[in-house]
Amino acid sequence: MPVSKCPKKSESLWKGWDRKAQKNGLRRQVYAVNGDYYVGEWKDNMKHGKGTQVWKKNGAIYEGDWKFGKRDGYGTLSLPDQQTGKCRRVYSGWWKGDKKSGYGIQFFGPKEYYEGEWCGSQRSGWGRMYYSNGDIYEGQWENDKPNGDGMLRLKNGNRYEGCWERGMKNGPGRFFHLDHGQLFEGFWVDNMAKCGTMIDFGRDEAPEPTQFPIPEVKILDPDGVLAQALAMFKKTEEGD
Repeated sequence: MPVSKCPKKSESLWKGWDRKAQKNGLRRQVYAVNGDYYVGEWKDNMKHGKGTQVWKKNGAIYEGDWKFGKRDGYGTLSLPDQQTGKCRRVYSGWWKGDKKSGYGIQFFGPKEYYEGEWCGSQRSGWGRMYYSNGDIYEGQWENDKPNGDGMLRLKNGNRYEGCWERGMKNGPGRFFHLDHGQLFEGFWVDNMAKCGTMIDFGRDEAPEPTQFPIPEVKILDPDGVLAQALAMFKKTEEGD
């Protein structure tokens, strides 16, 4: 009895090409039409896992974790230095949804950098900022500015401890004039001290003490006067 064999159906060429074009697992350089390229792991045609992305336009390089096409996890971003031409690291830390999120270090210049928490690529939470002029701020941040409780230590050793809002001293705080041996404690509005008390503080050890000590206050009720002034400014702040 004759036996008939059915020939196997050949796969359409486009299906084979499409199957080969699907990016999954580790791949070598994959170029975009604008010249950008990526080397690393893929999943369902999206960057997923460990990988390195290079942007042709500005020379930026990201090395680290990816999740479904976005930077997510731990990674480092580098940019070419305009003077040396070599790449320098500008951020090392955590990412979420293609934005800096979690703990990370941002380098703004050779002597200026921030280390602390991020949210949506903005400094938010606790962090410490080292400024190029030698000042250091340590405390709370919100929307990329000091906001909440924080301390600003100036290069000469003087420091402010207290409340911040929108990047400025706002609310109760203390300013230590250690170079002159004095301490001011009071209330600030947009970096301006509005009311408070000044006392001698470590005057004998100060490098540049004032010529004379602060005289004794002769007001009958200094605390009451200060409380009244503070209440006035706080009421003004609440009204704004």
